[in-house]
Amino acid sequence: MSEETTNGAVAPAEAAAGNTGTAFTVEKIYAKDVSFEVPGGPAVFNEQAQPQLQMNLSQSVQRLGENAYEVVLGITLTCNAAEKPMYLVEVKQAGVFGLSGFEPAQLDVMLGTHCPNMLYPYARQLISSLVQSGGFPPFFLQPINFDALYAEGLRQRAAKQASELSDAETGGNA
Repeated sequence: MSEETTNGAVAPAEAAAGNTGTAFTVEKIYAKDVSFEVPGGPAVFNEQAQPQLQMNLSQSVQRLGENAYEVVLGITLTCNAAEKPMYLVEVKQAGVFGLSGFEPAQLDVMLGTHCPNMLYPYARQLISSLVQSGGFPPFFLQPINFDALYAEGLRQRAAKQASELSDAETGGNA
């Protein structure tokens, strides 16, 4: 009998035999949507003011099948100088992930933290390349703690639910 090396991954036969309860796979990573604009070009290249950057993050999850999910990490980066737009970058980095055997709470954590952590380096590289190709100095996005963002989102959802519950209780006594 021959042994098969899987670089630390669970062999398919082991997974099928039920030796592990969960499975996570990366099926595909791709750029779903990309936009780069220089609205005031070429005049913006003569601008002497200090640039101001604003970044917005978004994330969406779509179930594709029983164990397949598409996660889209959206990043919008706006650079202004003297209140004039220098450039605008919008990237939607996506991935198709296979997740099976996770409890609903674990699945939510995986989709909300682990998947965006895998997508972020690709989006970061794409944005850096677009900014530099657009004639601007290189820009490197700083690391993002998706675990902390997820925890904050949970806290906000819990606060909203508590607020709605207290509003419903006082509203019925009128």
